[in-house]
Amino acid sequence: MTTGHEGHGTDCTEALLRLYEFLDGEIGPEDGAKIQAHLDECERCLRQYRMDQTLKELVRRACGCEPAPPTLRMTIMSRITTIHVERRILGD
Repeated sequence: MTTGHEGHGTDCTEALLRLYEFLDGEIGPEDGAKIQAHLDECERCLRQYRMDQTLKELVRRACGCEPAPPTLRMTIMSRITTIHVERRILGD
């Protein structure tokens, strides 16, 4: 994973860690523009974004009628962050 594309103020690590905030519209306009600019330039992060977007859509369709417990999102985000950090350490 590269850490380039810093011309827009966002590197791969930050972009990947904030993808779900970006997907959920939980990010400010300035930060959102930085993430989008990074995705426009970085094919690897764009692939991850598309995969996360597809996963989110599949979960929404499968579980749209049942509300999730409030702690579930925190648990999922914690695991995703851990996986991203581990992948970064392992050089994936």
